[in-house]
Amino acid sequence: MARTKQSILAAAREAKLRGAIEILRTLGFTARQCNELAGYTLLALLDLKPSHPWSAAAGPLRGITPIIDFVADAYGLRYAPNTRETIRDEAVKYFVDAGMLIRNPDDSIRPTNSGKTVYQIEPTALELFRAFGTLEWSDKLKLYLTAREQIRKELVRGRKLTRIPVRLPSGETFTISPGGQNPLIKTVVENFCPCFAPGGTVVYVGDAEDKFLHLDVDYLRRLGIVIPAAAKMPDVVVHDVRRNWLLLIEAVTLAGPVDRKRRKELKDLFSGGRAGLVFVTAFSTRDTMRTFLTQISWETEVWIAEDPEHLIHFNGERFLGPYPDVMPKGD
Repeated sequence: MARTKQSILAAAREAKLRGAIEILRTLGFTARQCNELAGYTLLALLDLKPSHPWSAAAGPLRGITPIIDFVADAYGLRYAPNTRETIRDEAVKYFVDAGMLIRNPDDSIRPTNSGKTVYQIEPTALELFRAFGTLEWSDKLKLYLTAREQIRKELVRGRKLTRIPVRLPSGETFTISPGGQNPLIKTVVENFCPCFAPGGTVVYVGDAEDKFLHLDVDYLRRLGIVIPAAAKMPDVVVHDVRRNWLLLIEAVTLAGPVDRKRRKELKDLFSGGRAGLVFVTAFSTRDTMRTFLTQISWETEVWIAEDPEHLIHFNGERFLGPYPDVMPKGD
């Protein structure tokens, strides 16, 4: 009897997985998104256990780790913690791009890289999935496929409306995603740069959704600097043309000041260039700075957005200038 129950459960698990993969294939996803991992991811996002009918599909808010936990509890398959990135990059990302999944519907300004990021099945897609295996499936599928592109465009439009415009010293404007340290990054570009690097060129601005959103590779190459694809960049890089300094700026809200370790990392990353290096940690308020005060490295600068015309210099004979160990060779 126990074996029979186990066999029935195994068959139910297999049937549910086959159904999920069939749905993904029918919706036009490629083979990379029509595999076991993607199928289980979809089932977790629908909160569907093996014994549940498709009509019971739900739309919970679920992050990557809860997806892994659901698959383990409901289907007896335990993915390793390092599978999180695979699930995110090989399944969830494509579901979001297709408009089938909504990222952070509960908080549109939450950063993409936040540990609190959650996903939810788009309502029209949820109604379609509930009809899988019924006589209504074919008609609802046709209607969904007809409307899918418009649904996707509306979701993209909604995400664009929440993006933050940033105006460069050159007058050029681009947008960055909301949330996290990005409002502070905007303030650094628009307030710090004109005050402390007038006439400077903003060479790089990071973004949680696209770390190489604004990167002038050719400009850095002319300075003798080549950035590897896997590099951990500072949030903002500004070239003070008049003094030939590269200001490497970290915008800090919850983590990441220029401590001793980070200063060395940045020094190594930008070594060999033909510009002196200046290390800056930017905070929104003095209260935030106090939280990180003991971590800030000597021979760096601190800028506070609420006092935008002032700098705090951490030791040394120079004020807002590169030290001998980060001067270009031959100077």
